[in-house]
Amino acid sequence: MARLSVGEPVPDVSFRGADGAVKLKDLIGERVLVLYFYPKDETPGCTAQACSFRDRYQDFTDAGADVVGVSTDSGSSHDAFKSHHRLPFRLLTDEGGAAAKAMGVGKTLGIIPGRSTFVIDPAGVVRLRWDGQLGAVRHVDEALAIVRSMAKAPTAS
Repeated sequence: MARLSVGEPVPDVSFRGADGAVKLKDLIGERVLVLYFYPKDETPGCTAQACSFRDRYQDFTDAGADVVGVSTDSGSSHDAFKSHHRLPFRLLTDEGGAAAKAMGVGKTLGIIPGRSTFVIDPAGVVRLRWDGQLGAVRHVDEALAIVRSMAKAPTAS
């Protein structure tokens, strides 16, 4: 499994959404994408992480970013999780963990799905990668800072 690093383009991967297949490349375009992989709906760390993104969601959108969470959980599990915690962003399913593997999101102890966050610019290039099972909330502010710095960066003429 190759580890996707800062400065590299994202791979051509797909997820499952409420209306069927969702290609990562279709989520990329005019806005920055904050794509975070998490192990499981309704677990303590994952709930804290999702709620942290929820609490800063307006800051992300104001800075020009969309937030999308991904796990191997089913669509019905995601629907219940979103409803229970009032999550305003999309949750997608990575069936079988293929997208996580393609992006180099490893498993902890070889069994627990990984926790990684990517900030992806409108050209599809990774600008931040954060990994770690612990500190599930800590990286949200770092991701927001990167998004904000991208919004302030001068554009090429």
